[in-house]
Amino acid sequence: MLHLRLITPSDRTDAVIRLIEETVGTTHLAVVPGAARNPVGDIVMVDVAREAGDELIGGLRELEIDRTGSIAVEDIDLSLSKRADQAEIDAPGEGADAVLWEQLAEATHEESTLSVTYLAFITLATMIAACGVILDNAILIVGAMAVGPEFGPLAGFSTAVVRRRPRLALRSLVALLVGFAVAMAVTVLFSLLMDGLGLFTEDMLEGDRPNTAFVYAPDAFSFVVAVLAGIAGTLSLTSAKSGLLVGVAISVTTVPAAANAAVALSYGDTSQTLGSTNQLLLNLLGIVLAGTLTLLTQKWLWSRTTT
Repeated sequence: MLHLRLITPSDRTDAVIRLIEETVGTTHLAVVPGAARNPVGDIVMVDVAREAGDELIGGLRELEIDRTGSIAVEDIDLSLSKRADQAEIDAPGEGADAVLWEQLAEATHEESTLSVTYLAFITLATMIAACGVILDNAILIVGAMAVGPEFGPLAGFSTAVVRRRPRLALRSLVALLVGFAVAMAVTVLFSLLMDGLGLFTEDMLEGDRPNTAFVYAPDAFSFVVAVLAGIAGTLSLTSAKSGLLVGVAISVTTVPAAANAAVALSYGDTSQTLGSTNQLLLNLLGIVLAGTLTLLTQKWLWSRTTT
C-alpha cells in the first residue's frame, strides 16, 4: 500500500475527492479543510494499493495538483486494516509487478546526477578495482563492485528513453561518461603512484591473472552477462519487493574493466587498454539495452493487465 498526502487548492478539492473515489483500490480517505498554509489549501490523505498508484498519481497531475499544491507519496510497511486488504484485492494486477513511473523517474533522476559524491564513489570503486586486477584478487573486485554507483545513470538513461525525457537522458549520459572519464584519469595517476612506491609492477599486470583476465578479453559471454545484469538491476529498481539497486551485479562488468584499462594505460599496454575499453563499452551498451527493453516489457504487460 501507498500513502498519499496532498495539498489541494480549495476550488479543486472536490475534483480530487471524486478522482480518488472513482479510482479502484483506494481507502482511508481523509480531508482536513483549510489546514494547509504553504501553499494555502486543504489537506487530503488517502491510502491506495500500489497497483492503482500510478493511475491515481497520473490523474492528480492532470488536475495540476503537483503545480498548484503538493503530492507526497510514501510506502506503507504495515497496514492492519480490512479495508486496505479489500483495496488490494479490488485493484487490478499484483503490487509487486506495478511500476510507479513518477517514482522511478524521481529515483533515477537523483541517482544519475553528476555530483561530488557520485564522482568520489565511482573513482574510489575504480581505484579499489585497480588493486584487485593487479593482485588478481576476487575479494577486492567484489569490494569495488559494491562501491560502484554507475547503475544509477544507466537506469536513468533507460527510463528517459521509455518516458521520452531528453533532459534526464542527457543528465544520465553526462554523469556516466564524465564519471568514468574522471575515475579512469585519477586511477592512471593512482597506478603511477603505486608503481613509484613499488606496490604495482608491469609484471603483475602482464602476468597470469585467471580471476580477472576476463575484464580485458570481451566475448559473447560479456554481452550475455551485461544483458542479464541489466534485467536484474531494472527489476530490482521497479519491484516493490526489492528496494535496493543490485549494484554488485552491474559493476561486475563495468568498474573492473575501467580499472584495468586505466592501469594498462599507465604502463603503455595498448592491447589491454583497448580490450578493457571495449569490454566496458560493450557491457554499458548491453545493460542500457536490457534495461530499456525490460521497462518497455513491463509497461506493455501492465497495460494488458489493467485493461
